[in-house]
Amino acid sequence: MANPGFAGLGVVPWLRNQLSSLGVAKPTSVQENCIPAILEGRDCLGVAKTGQGKTFAFVIPILQTLSENPYGVYCLVLTPTRELALQIGDSFSVLGKPMGLRVVVVTGGRDTIRQSQDLDRRPHIIVATPGRLADHIENNSTFTLSKLKYLVIDEADRLLEGNFDGQLSTIIPALPENRQTLLFTATNSSNVATVLSICKNNPLTWESPNIDDKHTVAELDQRFLLTPPEARDAYLVQLVLTTREEQPKHSMIIFCRTCRTTELVGLLMAKVGVGSSVLHSMRPQKERTASLAAFKSGQTKVLVATDVASRGLDIPQVNLVINHSVPRDSVDYVHRVGRTARAGREGMAVSLATPQDVALLKSIEAHTGATMAELEVDDARVAEILVQVNTARRESDIKLEEKDWGQARQTNKRKKLLLEGRDPEAEEKRKRKLRKKQKIKANKSEVNAPS
Repeated sequence: MANPGFAGLGVVPWLRNQLSSLGVAKPTSVQENCIPAILEGRDCLGVAKTGQGKTFAFVIPILQTLSENPYGVYCLVLTPTRELALQIGDSFSVLGKPMGLRVVVVTGGRDTIRQSQDLDRRPHIIVATPGRLADHIENNSTFTLSKLKYLVIDEADRLLEGNFDGQLSTIIPALPENRQTLLFTATNSSNVATVLSICKNNPLTWESPNIDDKHTVAELDQRFLLTPPEARDAYLVQLVLTTREEQPKHSMIIFCRTCRTTELVGLLMAKVGVGSSVLHSMRPQKERTASLAAFKSGQTKVLVATDVASRGLDIPQVNLVINHSVPRDSVDYVHRVGRTARAGREGMAVSLATPQDVALLKSIEAHTGATMAELEVDDARVAEILVQVNTARRESDIKLEEKDWGQARQTNKRKKLLLEGRDPEAEEKRKRKLRKKQKIKANKSEVNAPS
């Protein structure tokens, strides 16, 4: 079937002109299928990979209906990370510029009082992370969402997996029942289906025919690098340095499991002369924004990040993804390595694995249906830098200890839980149970993996 173009979808001329000025000539599949349904007033679930235009699939119809009947606090978009919230806010602002659109991005890491003032001015669009928005609902008596027309849940599988239940239980009751609910995600799940099942406006479910949260693309070269635990960082440094020598223009993302490890690897890169951007949730928002901008613009060729960078973000071509440690969850692995080998281009993903990680590798292979080959590295060169790298790592560790890195955040988290009437110890127990459940799931995958 021929692509009908935006005019064929019912998109009005001024929006088509805006899209044309942005170089968007024709709708993608998710836009072609979801925009008409949203304009008809239907609830909608759109499932498509990152980079297929999910954001414009809801931005376009929301701006069109808003332009016909403009009023404040018209749409709320919920998304799991600050970076995604800023990116979506920019999409609304750029496309809605001719209509004088008012957009407020509500996330942690920004001045709460100033945000309250912005919300009191009744913006048309609010893009928010759940935690900070819940705070405003509970503490700002003049702020209301009672006349909202649209609720958009972006990266719906992540928002509905359970980690945001407390905040959502504050947000959802504050919304009107008579609204349109739009869910967009790269990975469908039972939680997403459950939410859609209670939507009342003749909900549409559209899933990209080539969506696959299990299999990786054929253009992706997947490798593992077997390393003793004490030499992991030396192998990482050697891999980065070799890539820079052989392909100086290549960009790479190093994924780490925790914020602390991410910070340490960033410091380590600096000590060995590799400029890098560092992105994780414990960095101040200004630093996070600047780091991501530097990587996107090519000022730095290395991004060291937690899974905050694994989904949704509009990051330009990445040539190499390195897993500093093997992800415990196979779905996380697929999203991480999906940052490279995009749009038919080639790319490589390398996972640094200790002997204890072999079971995780087999679980990932069973999940993706792809076999990883071992990456050959010059062990002699690794041996030459081992002492230097480990010394640099220890120095970085000491530097963080001297700064009491992370302690302030832990204290603030405990205070916040107490103010919410929640027991910090009970919350930690809940998280331990969740981690145990995830481990059992990983072990089951290992048992069922082909030998």
